[in-house]
Amino acid sequence: MKRIPCLALLVATLGLPRLLLGADRDPSAQAAALFASLLPSTPGAAVEVIRNGHVIFQHGYGVTDQRTLHPIDEHTNFRLASLTKQFTAMAIMLLVHDGKLRYNETLTEVFPEFPPYGKRITLRELLNHTSGLVDYEDLMAKQYGNTPDDQIPQINDAGVLALMEKASTTLFPPGSKWQYSNSGYCVLAMVIEKISGESYPDFLHERIFAPLQMANTVAYVKGKSEIPNRAYGHTPNGTTFRETDESSTSATLGDGGVYTSLADLARWDQALAVHTLLSESEMRPALTAVHPTASPANENGHSVSYGFGWFLDPYRGRERMWHYGETIGFRTSIQRFPKDHLTVVVLTNRTDLSAIGLALKTADVFLK
Repeated sequence: MKRIPCLALLVATLGLPRLLLGADRDPSAQAAALFASLLPSTPGAAVEVIRNGHVIFQHGYGVTDQRTLHPIDEHTNFRLASLTKQFTAMAIMLLVHDGKLRYNETLTEVFPEFPPYGKRITLRELLNHTSGLVDYEDLMAKQYGNTPDDQIPQINDAGVLALMEKASTTLFPPGSKWQYSNSGYCVLAMVIEKISGESYPDFLHERIFAPLQMANTVAYVKGKSEIPNRAYGHTPNGTTFRETDESSTSATLGDGGVYTSLADLARWDQALAVHTLLSESEMRPALTAVHPTASPANENGHSVSYGFGWFLDPYRGRERMWHYGETIGFRTSIQRFPKDHLTVVVLTNRTDLSAIGLALKTADVFLK
């Protein structure tokens, strides 16, 4: 499955004694202590802390896979899962910048063949997760029932769009509620392809990754892409780990298909900080929380704020833009504190770690 709700998982799973985090230790030592339980021969994590545009802590723990035992480092490329959504949102914003799209454009304006219910869904609502599109994973579950995942054909973004075109209505009136939607971001990937005339991977490379010199970042298409220094996903299996790197939903791109590294994410963070791709005013819609008409944005009992590809909830009174990602074998998180000029990234290739919890505990060390 692409995504498991985890907003409640704000406590790191390592549970280190408080004495390891004593005030007498420097911040880097305190951050390193958070990851000290990760063994060098097991799948692990990569973490970096960026302050004022400079990487002040960066380290890899464990291995990319248990076949090669290649150590994880700042150049290891992890599947981002839903952290990808910030790149999909940026691509849409760049097309708006180019004058080729409007945020209030409807699905039927982009795809004239889309069913009539698409007349009520705007690109802004897709970006905000207020479209009400049905969950493509739920539709696949109904279609394939108890079929083992490894026997289900992989679906791609075009396949998700086709599923949406077979539907006749939304889960709720567009704009009335907030509900996290992988379907919406897969559809946005197809919008990017339709309007730009390029594939989603090519557009992201041309307009985002290449200009920012994110040389090893790629929207991965099996059989077409190469992922240098690739980390493979893992799931605990008793006292060992089982490689769990691909599922029936791993071929979709707009909602979770980008691979990248700490080194390249530092370049992305800098571009966001100095507005390399879009001006500060052009970025403002992405950092403006949506307010559904019928009820406040809520996920699993937790109040949330969301813009375009970013959660916008404050943390301990500090302004924050953040996201998390979960897919088979991977857990990821980015926590940006713009007014504190601090960013924390945690990427893991194992499912028994809370990337959110580890990122926030790391942030706590440097926000003191």
